[in-house]
Amino acid sequence: MGKLALAAKITHVPSMYLSELDGPHKGCRQAAIDGHKEIGRRCRELGVDTIVVFDTHWLVNSGYHINSAAHFAGIYTSNELPHFIKNMPYEYQGNPVLGRLLADAATAAGVHTRAHDNTTLALEYGTLVPMRYMNEDQHFKVVSVSALCTVHNLQDSATLGAAMRRAIEEQYDGTVAIFASGSLSHRFAQNGVADQYLHKVWSPFLETLDHEVVEMWQRGDWKTFCAMLPEYADKGHGEGFMHDTAMLLGALGWDEYRGKAEVVTPYFGSSGTGQINVILPV
Repeated sequence: MGKLALAAKITHVPSMYLSELDGPHKGCRQAAIDGHKEIGRRCRELGVDTIVVFDTHWLVNSGYHINSAAHFAGIYTSNELPHFIKNMPYEYQGNPVLGRLLADAATAAGVHTRAHDNTTLALEYGTLVPMRYMNEDQHFKVVSVSALCTVHNLQDSATLGAAMRRAIEEQYDGTVAIFASGSLSHRFAQNGVADQYLHKVWSPFLETLDHEVVEMWQRGDWKTFCAMLPEYADKGHGEGFMHDTAMLLGALGWDEYRGKAEVVTPYFGSSGTGQINVILPV
């Protein structure tokens, strides 16, 4: 019998890497980095052996996919923001056994999912950025799940999350954490004015909407949030159409979940987008 020990919605803003480097923005994302380190510390305390990341930077146009290679290593430059993340080295161990269990369980639940272990698929930065701060010593194995799902139903993603939890608890011999890696609102600043929005949200509407959502999470009003998630993902420009969030909440019980969110890194604006690190009690 396995265990799901920790669940969280986390940021992966590339300015976290920029924050490490000498220059005008050094230290600008220290709070987010510290939040990742705290979440990593708690995973260690709970005996987690593998972190499963629902990655909103892994775009897929058909089906659901899991990167469950045995080993990941390389030097990463973002094709989206190569001036923010460039030449970032990484190395982590994977977990092909868990990846296959997760894929089989989701498929059995009616959401066809493929696990890729004999693969040259690289990790995307929705996984690489948090692992840089939570998993520098390769303490945790890593499994990445595609969550920028372009033609998919949010309810299927919730079903996938629920099936994955069952697989962890009923078939896996170990302890797992799951992270929804993506923003709240995700309307990037318009080209030409991006520098003005490095620490801001794009509009008062989006910022207000995000704060209302975080308050719902903190008081445990998941029934309201799940009902409004499709519209929030649309009107709030949700990253990855918020499939990462649907997967996470599916694993926690969807609109029957009653946990109250614990904010680890308070809400902040980044390049127009709304970001947070928040733990959702399992």
